Formats: sequence, C-alpha cells, structure tokens
Amino acid sequence: MIETLITAFALVLIIEGLMPALFPNKWRDTVKKLAQQSSLSIRNIGISLLVVGTFILWLLSY
Repeated sequence: MIETLITAFALVLIIEGLMPALFPNKWRDTVKKLAQQSSLSIRNIGISLLVVGTFILWLLSY
C-alpha cells in the first residue's frame, strides 16, 4: 500500500515537472495568467481536476 502511494507521488512529480522542463517560457506565461485569475476560478479548476482524477481511478478499479 505505501509503495503504491510513493509510486503515485513520484509519477505526479514527474508529470508536474514536464512542462517547466520542456517549455519553461510557456510555463512561466501560464503561471502568470493563472495568478491573475480569481480565487473562484482557481478553485473550480482544482475541483474539476479532483473529479476527473477520481473518475479515472474509479474506472481503473473495474
């Protein structure tokens, strides 16, 4: 169980690191645009990502 969580965390770090590693200028511009969004917009993005991730995990469990 703990090994699976560590593996999942490692994969998240790898995926999150791809954009700044491959496209640093585009990543910087995206972060600047995101910083200008309202808290509600950022919260909605986070909730959407949580729902999609949960749905994918649910699909994989079957």
